[in-house]
Amino acid sequence: MNADNRNVILAVVLSMLVLFGWQFFIAGPQLERAQQQAEIAAQQQREQEALAVPTTGVGGTATPATEQPLSTQTFADRDSAIAASNRIPIDTVDLAGSINLTGARIDDLKLENYRETTADDSPIITLLSPSGAPGGYFVEHGWAPAAGASVALPDANTVWTVEGDTTTLTAATPVTLSYDNGQGLIFRRTIAVDDHYLFTITQSVENTGAGDVALFPYSRVVRQGTPPVQNFFIQHEGPIGVLGSNNYVARKYGDLQNDRQVDFSSTTGWLGIADKYWATAVFPQPGNAINARFAYSTTGSTPIYQTNYVETQPVVVPAGGTATSESYVFAGAKEDQVISAYENDLGVDRLELLIDWGWFHFLTKPMHWLLVALDGLFGNFGLAILAVTVIVKAIFFPLANRSYASMAAMRRVQPEMKAIQERLKDDRAAQQQAMMELYRKEKINPLSGCWPILIQIPVFFALYTVIFISIEMRHAPFFGWIQDLGAPDPTNIFTLFGLIPWNPMALPVIGSFLHLGIWPIVMGITMWVQMKLNPPPPDPTQAMIFNWMPVIFTFMLGTFPAGLVIYWAWNNLLSVTQQWVIMKRHGAEVNLFGNIVDSFRKKPKPAENSKS
Repeated sequence: MNADNRNVILAVVLSMLVLFGWQFFIAGPQLERAQQQAEIAAQQQREQEALAVPTTGVGGTATPATEQPLSTQTFADRDSAIAASNRIPIDTVDLAGSINLTGARIDDLKLENYRETTADDSPIITLLSPSGAPGGYFVEHGWAPAAGASVALPDANTVWTVEGDTTTLTAATPVTLSYDNGQGLIFRRTIAVDDHYLFTITQSVENTGAGDVALFPYSRVVRQGTPPVQNFFIQHEGPIGVLGSNNYVARKYGDLQNDRQVDFSSTTGWLGIADKYWATAVFPQPGNAINARFAYSTTGSTPIYQTNYVETQPVVVPAGGTATSESYVFAGAKEDQVISAYENDLGVDRLELLIDWGWFHFLTKPMHWLLVALDGLFGNFGLAILAVTVIVKAIFFPLANRSYASMAAMRRVQPEMKAIQERLKDDRAAQQQAMMELYRKEKINPLSGCWPILIQIPVFFALYTVIFISIEMRHAPFFGWIQDLGAPDPTNIFTLFGLIPWNPMALPVIGSFLHLGIWPIVMGITMWVQMKLNPPPPDPTQAMIFNWMPVIFTFMLGTFPAGLVIYWAWNNLLSVTQQWVIMKRHGAEVNLFGNIVDSFRKKPKPAENSKS
């Protein structure tokens, strides 16, 4: 592969990256969190219709769960919603919140070890919130009747009673709630929680009546309003699950708005809703058959997203007896070690996919392990990123050596190649034959400079993915002004780095371009220097693309997490050093300084044709 062809390929690849970057980061929709206001009773009834749970009756006929409408009460803020009902507090090392005794829902949950910002007094992360409050997001369990049956079942408005003396749900003290339907059935729900993010829900039914009762346990995760998402192709945010032979199932919020409802019958597994760093998922005992659904509807202007399942095998409660069903809820931070432990201990099918490891899963997970290990060694996630980049460069040094050696050899024969092109410019076949003869004579494989680069792409993409998705990078400090590697560089050249008290990003149309910190500028400079390591392409169009590419990428990365930008700048610097050393060792002239100086020289105007 000669230099011109390689430049054309690089130009096309980089141009595609620019187009994708524009789509995902500039022109793509940036969804804001919907703020719910007071809703009238009719809207609440429509919401309840949207939350109907698909079940399968004893006779195999699909039937919706017979639930009463939700309370028509709405709230101006989250605190008012929590204060409006009796609750059992949740207090563990990792979680704080409460269980709503109305509906026996888990609808108030905060993550004790994560804060909204890097400030010490910043509020801790809120994961779940009550229905009827802004950003309602909750987990609910219950029973659905068999087809054609008429059974008084607890619903969203049922007020449960606490049994025993337990006043707070902790890792050591489960809570048992009960409800008597007055028709011979006593429902109990025992909720236990571990030291991290796993709730174990044990539902039991005591039958004091004269006949057997068949019921189907269900669980669901409901989210009211569309949350803000980064809308980036590397990581999924939205409804998610692993459903048996359906494998990994994921829907973006926008996709589910179009699909409205997606059903998966007679399957197994788990499902829920994932954010970038947090997730909520429900699942039965591993291996139990379920009917699962992803659903979307609206209440007024409020979108409602739901993932739910109902077990396909009924729980038969004999007359004078009791029957139970056990299921689980994961609600917390997407910490790899914690999720992997749940997967292994409980036997949950691929629960690890709550974290979107990407296309190169087999590379991404080991890369994540290495980053976390180095973070423990250095005590700084930023230094871990730099160290991993060096390790990857070292592993691929033989391939890079071959690649740059081939480039050096191609550069040595460049005068002869140009002579052949000039001499045989009117005979393309003879020109190609002469080129191949030159390659054989000089023992040059024109493809050897490209394959090593292609082989490295999955590895670097895996590293890039890990840096983007790792919760360990969130609020992790580096040095100087970078106190959060998961957030963009807070400095901005358009405010003279804080000297001008204004927010240029508030400007219409162009505002999204006007955040450019120090590290993105450093990244742009290193990218520009890397490109200047080689002479400019002879084709003016290619040269223009290469000249503007660092500028475009600098602005694109202005709003990227600082950890990604630092990685990119460091990788560019290592690549420049590596290419310089290897090509010099193979006798190629590397006129980096001259190429840089030439970039600033005024180009002479082309001479006009003299008139005859």
